[in-house]
Amino acid sequence: MFQIVSENFFVPLASPNKVIYWECLTKLFTVMNHQLSFGVERDILVQELQYYFEQEQAVSMAEEGFDGKNSRDKANWMLRRLEYYGWIEVETDKSYVQRASFKDYAVKIMKTLLEIEEGKQIEYQGYIYTIYSLVRSNTDNPGIVLLSILENTDMLITGLKNLNSGIKHYIDELTKYKTPAEIMDVLFNDYMENIVDKAYHRLLTSDNVSKFRPEIVERLENKSRSRTYMEKASGELAGIREITIEQAKELVYQYIHEIIDAFQNMDDILAEINRKNTQYQKAAINRAKFYLIGGEDVRGQLKEILSEVNEKINAEGMELGGIYRISFLEELIKIYSSGMLDEKSLYVPIEGKKEFKPAGLINDFPDEKVRQEKLKKMMEKMERVLNPPKIDRYVQDCLHGRSRMMASEMPLETIEDFVRIIYVRLYGQRKNMQYEIEADEDITVNGYRFRDYVIRKKETEN
Repeated sequence: MFQIVSENFFVPLASPNKVIYWECLTKLFTVMNHQLSFGVERDILVQELQYYFEQEQAVSMAEEGFDGKNSRDKANWMLRRLEYYGWIEVETDKSYVQRASFKDYAVKIMKTLLEIEEGKQIEYQGYIYTIYSLVRSNTDNPGIVLLSILENTDMLITGLKNLNSGIKHYIDELTKYKTPAEIMDVLFNDYMENIVDKAYHRLLTSDNVSKFRPEIVERLENKSRSRTYMEKASGELAGIREITIEQAKELVYQYIHEIIDAFQNMDDILAEINRKNTQYQKAAINRAKFYLIGGEDVRGQLKEILSEVNEKINAEGMELGGIYRISFLEELIKIYSSGMLDEKSLYVPIEGKKEFKPAGLINDFPDEKVRQEKLKKMMEKMERVLNPPKIDRYVQDCLHGRSRMMASEMPLETIEDFVRIIYVRLYGQRKNMQYEIEADEDITVNGYRFRDYVIRKKETEN
């Protein structure tokens, strides 16, 4: 690793001045990225950094030889430091003009860091379509095409695993939020926008692997049985990797089976993603419900105790084992020992056998009126329970024959109406619903503030 990358390469981004270093790197990379190559005249880069330091009058770096310089000297100093750390290199051409360029590994790292900063999401559809197109193509370079299929498959699997890990991250982060408003905000804004709307929803619809997988697997299996394909692919791969034909042939078989195994085992990852998505939504709603519980009953009191314990642990930065050091808990529960006069103090004498006389059975018929009232209450309670079929029917009733509507057009007079809007948003990501949703802007209706969304009726497939 450090035979290629300078040992102090990451120092600028780990130093107290990391923000200034990063801003200078992004400005230089933007300038170089618009050129035919990553090499630009040094004077142009100096002018760019000089302008940056002139605009940022309060910029100060705790590094020797920086403070007290004018903007141009600071720009030159920054270029020298980036060259020293191994981010850029400066060469002099035949015309004695100095040109600075990012090193090849620095270009790759900058692109990755910029994608992280921008929150760029993986486009599963691009990888799947690329694999599908390459598998179906007839080419004179089967070896190169096979390597491209393998690379795209690896990026697709990596993206799915990252999505899986991303949902787990949001589940773990739930404990940070203290109020129902914060929990609902992260669920419907952050989580829905970054996970569900950008990746998860497309994965279940337009980017669904199941539409392409059967043909991809079938064509790859046919290629592995084709003598012509194996000879051409092996010959080309042998030249690329500089190995023997036999070694290349084994490698072709290995690559094909790795791709097939990846697609066949993809269901396990998708099932785990579905499970974690459901788990996250339930965890968020249950945590919000917990904070909404109040009252003098046992549930309410337990909630207050647990909330107080949680705040105390977070405030003092305790480990979970630190709960035993919280003083007010000693006043909640008292466990004490009780001594006896002797071991026979609780002795109970054995009673003699008595004659058993069974009591008669009384035919006590229930009051039909009371029975009907309880049955009616139970049915009313069950009727209030919201589930996907009920929400689906509710949406169809609200659409009333239309193809689309805004969520803000739904009835919103009571808290029950608002709860229905929440469930419409939650269930709108499910594949078997008759409608789909698309997020819009924040809105306030009758005192309820939420992110509005488009409700669109799904087109029926012929």
